[in-house]
Amino acid sequence: MGQKIHPVGFRIGVIRDWESKWYLDKGYAAAFVEDVKIRRYIKSRLYAAAVSKIELERAANRIKVSVYTARPGIIIGRGGRGVEELRANLERMTGKQVAVSVEEVRRPELEAQLVAESIAAQIEKRVSYRRAMRQAILRSMRTGAKGIKVTVSGRLGGAEIARTESDKQGKIPLHTLRADIDYGFTEAATTYGHTGVKVWIYRGDILPGQKPAGIEERLESIPSPFPTEGRGGRQRGRVRRGSGRPAAARGKGASDDADA
Repeated sequence: MGQKIHPVGFRIGVIRDWESKWYLDKGYAAAFVEDVKIRRYIKSRLYAAAVSKIELERAANRIKVSVYTARPGIIIGRGGRGVEELRANLERMTGKQVAVSVEEVRRPELEAQLVAESIAAQIEKRVSYRRAMRQAILRSMRTGAKGIKVTVSGRLGGAEIARTESDKQGKIPLHTLRADIDYGFTEAATTYGHTGVKVWIYRGDILPGQKPAGIEERLESIPSPFPTEGRGGRQRGRVRRGSGRPAAARGKGASDDADA
């Protein structure tokens, strides 16, 4: 059987950016585990806020947490008390200074993770999985998706033998790197066991002129790891023969030789 690579990881560095934006020479494993704990804590505590993704940035002893949600009011709370409580809990958990930024997702129907969680919530409420899949597909296509595919796996409808069923509308070009394909996965806890829900959403192409936010700025700010100057300040690397003198000097020398 052919297995599908993660569409987001496949496009990182091409049209998608990393969700953890930091680099460490030492303590990488501990920082990575800390990122996982932060994401799990936020997802479990703010499940009702429809959180699509969480981006983390590190600098010295500080962490910036960007939460993308379809319901920012639930996180911010009255007078900003909710986000302050979240920040205090994260600082207590990590022992570092934490800044929390809440970003609103304006079209949740095009976020694969939110669509998958919506389908899973309906399955847990004993709604027919076929109806939940069909309604989610129609909403996404009406919102502007170019294509969507939904797969559910498990003891569907309480069947004795687990199976997998899929529904699709539009196109999902998984091998096209410029295609902006979002992917989401979650599980629905039912009385018959867990039902897995996978969602792929094709939102259109990102053309070469359209650079994804954050990637180009980061690349421009990183200095080259290779020295460009050698001994005496001379430029290293391949230099075309004859390029050592300015064009004007070369032209003057050539004219002097011709006069001689």
